[in-house]
Amino acid sequence: MHYVATGNLAFDSVEHIMRDVNSGWLLRYMHANGASMFFAVVYLHMARSVFYRTYRINKMAWNSGVIIFILMMGTAFIGYVLPWGQMSYWGATVITNLVTALPKVGIHIVQWVWGGFSVEEPTLKRFFSLHFLLPFVILGLVVLHIAFIHKKGSTNPLSIPSHNDFIFFHPYFTVKDVHGLMVFFIVYFGFIFYIPNYLGHPDNYVPANPLVTPLHIVPEWYFLPFYAILRACPDKVGGVISMFGAIVTLIVLTATTQQAINKSDFVMISIIFVFFVNFLLLGWLGAHPATSPFVEMSKMAASSYFILLAILAFYDLFNKFALKS
Repeated sequence: MHYVATGNLAFDSVEHIMRDVNSGWLLRYMHANGASMFFAVVYLHMARSVFYRTYRINKMAWNSGVIIFILMMGTAFIGYVLPWGQMSYWGATVITNLVTALPKVGIHIVQWVWGGFSVEEPTLKRFFSLHFLLPFVILGLVVLHIAFIHKKGSTNPLSIPSHNDFIFFHPYFTVKDVHGLMVFFIVYFGFIFYIPNYLGHPDNYVPANPLVTPLHIVPEWYFLPFYAILRACPDKVGGVISMFGAIVTLIVLTATTQQAINKSDFVMISIIFVFFVNFLLLGWLGAHPATSPFVEMSKMAASSYFILLAILAFYDLFNKFALKS
């Protein structure tokens, strides 16, 4: 209600919210840190699904979840642009310029998105509108996601059928969920009241200046693994394809998987742990400058990401042929 989506007033309106609006600082810190906490919970949720291999049991739930994740990333990106600080402006410039990798039509698409010849006021107004509207699209997809889960039911750590072994939601799961929420809010309010700017970047407290480029452009932490994959490829087109492919190919996990799981597989669990460690390594590398040895390490980690994802996707197929032979 107090934000103004114009190039001259966007940064000042955010400062007005922080300093002059009653409890404005609290709402802004809840919103900014809430986005990070939301991504942390979603990453944990996806990691749990990969570890328990629930994508084998309910493919539609997994695929809808990946689409929700992609829309979340888009919503978070355009929201990061709105404070109109240095990192907001240059982050938007770098990411939107990736569209120019498309031959012939790329430059026309990016100028259409910008509403001009660079990131400026029309871009800001469009991003403000989309940042408000996209969460409603996500909410609709979440309803579908839950419907897909209820259609086949949830799985368990052993991935064994449990259709005849139900327990009541209350008090068993309510107590468990309340405990989880308490832990979540302790961490969440810890960030808000003690280190509210810890997950942000100091350059975003400098007004956007198209004439001064930051020494090191860094996105929010939840984009860092995919940012590292983007920078790992020396070719611009290849980098764009790799970055978007790293997200979209998560759907490949459901391509050849079998529904029947009779026992835990130590080899599969080991591969999953290596995949998790490699993903965390990509996040660490994405926060560092594109210099040696970080570039070389990013190339190895990005290659490992796709190799491990392919192994996870086609493991059932390989295992099936191995058993036959």
